[in-house]
Amino acid sequence: MYSNEVNALITLIEDPDEDIYTQVRNELKNYGESIIPQLEHYWELQDFGPLFQSRLEELISSIQYDGVYNRLKNWKNSEDKDLLEGALIINKYQYPSYDEDELKRSVSRIRQDIWLELNDNLTAFEQVKVMNHILFTHHGFKGNRDNYHQPQNSFLTDIIATKSGNPLSLGLLYCYLAKSLDLPIHGVNLPSHFILCYLDFQVEDAELGLTSDDADVMFYINPFNSGAILHREEIDEFLEKQNLPRDERFYRPCANMEMISRMLNNLIHAYIAAGNDDKVRELRTMQSLLLES
Repeated sequence: MYSNEVNALITLIEDPDEDIYTQVRNELKNYGESIIPQLEHYWELQDFGPLFQSRLEELISSIQYDGVYNRLKNWKNSEDKDLLEGALIINKYQYPSYDEDELKRSVSRIRQDIWLELNDNLTAFEQVKVMNHILFTHHGFKGNRDNYHQPQNSFLTDIIATKSGNPLSLGLLYCYLAKSLDLPIHGVNLPSHFILCYLDFQVEDAELGLTSDDADVMFYINPFNSGAILHREEIDEFLEKQNLPRDERFYRPCANMEMISRMLNNLIHAYIAAGNDDKVRELRTMQSLLLES
């Protein structure tokens, strides 16, 4: 049921007076995401001119963006900063109408397959071997080497559909699955790459970088290379080839917010390359939100 008040406002969207349109736009935006189905109904009718259609599309997009931004703000202020929730928020930016419950079910099925193969008698290496087998062999996930810098590598919808991603997106999925199974695997914010580390004890996200030092890291995992095991010496060699210092930050686990912020950064660079200034502006605003103290 569409309210008469909202219907009246919608019919004013193509008013040639910019001041009137601005007022109408602001009033409609105040209704939030709940009004989107009503706006989409009018968009599908196509009974109005091109000005109405373009303004309506912009209005829907703006309301959807505000919803994503506010959800990201709530995520930032949450206690646990759940990785899957962070990934779903970024996914909603690109796919506002996609069924998130279906995405959660897809991830849950992978988790269930891993859980069935785990037991308390496995060593750390054996646990990772199980993770690698289920994720990369059984489900077929792999690094997207052909389109490494494409924005699709950062959206969960595409990652699940194509079974491919960049180091960060694959690492985020791996890390979330591991944490949901109580395995002490965390992200490592390595420059120009992203890897994981296996700690010799479990820590909370808020403790990362505070209670953990390199002595706590048993080994590293490369999610872009089917979960290959790495050791500190190989990180040393990588940094040397990149002409980067051996900063301890590059060896220690990073917090969930760093991972989501870096995912936004990857998207920013992808859309700069694509020349999409609007998305660059929006994503930078989202990233600034996370970087605010």
